[in-house]
Amino acid sequence: MTSGQVIDIFRATNALLEGHFVYASGRHGAHFLQASRVLQYPNYTEKLCKGMAEKWAKENIELVVGPATGGILLAYETARQLDCRAVFTEKDDNGRTMSLRRGFKLEPRTNVLVVEDIVTTGGSVQKTIDHLIERGARVAGVSVLIDRSGGDAKFDCPYKPLAHLAMRSYDPSECPGCADQIPLTDPDDLIL
Repeated sequence: MTSGQVIDIFRATNALLEGHFVYASGRHGAHFLQASRVLQYPNYTEKLCKGMAEKWAKENIELVVGPATGGILLAYETARQLDCRAVFTEKDDNGRTMSLRRGFKLEPRTNVLVVEDIVTTGGSVQKTIDHLIERGARVAGVSVLIDRSGGDAKFDCPYKPLAHLAMRSYDPSECPGCADQIPLTDPDDLIL
C-alpha cells in the first residue's frame, strides 16, 4: 500500500479535516486526522492493516500491541493478518505510562509489533514500548497508518509508517487561524 493510497482512504472517509483545530499538544493547525472515521469501515481497516502486516511478514511477529484507543482495532486486524495474538495498552499513573492490563499475558522474549493510527509526537507508542521492554518483550518494530510528525518521531527499533503527511502546527500566539479570527473547530462536532 502506498502513501497516496492511505491518504486517499482518509479523504474518501472524510477523515482528513480542514478548519482551525487545537491539537492534544495545545498547538493549533488547519488540518486534523480523525482515524476513527476510517476504522469504522472494516474493508478499509482490513486493507490498511494488511499493508502494515506485509511490512513485517518476515519478522515472526508473535503479538501485536496497540495503545488505546487508536491502536486497538489496528492491533486486532494486523494480528489477524499475521496470524498471531493482539492486545492493547492503556494509560495508568495519571497518563504518565501505558501498560498491559486486563490480565493480558506477555512471556519474556515475545516478538512484538506495536501499531498506532496517527503519530504526532510518538508519546503513547514510546510509553508502550517502554512497558513492553520492562516486561521482557522484544519489540520488533512500530508501524502506524500516518506519521504526521514531520520526521520528529523516532524510536529505538525499526519504524515503518504506511504514510507520511506534513501538517504544520502553531503556538496559539502565532496561529494564522487565530490571527484571522477563525473559530476553533471541535473535530468531534463535524458530521460529514
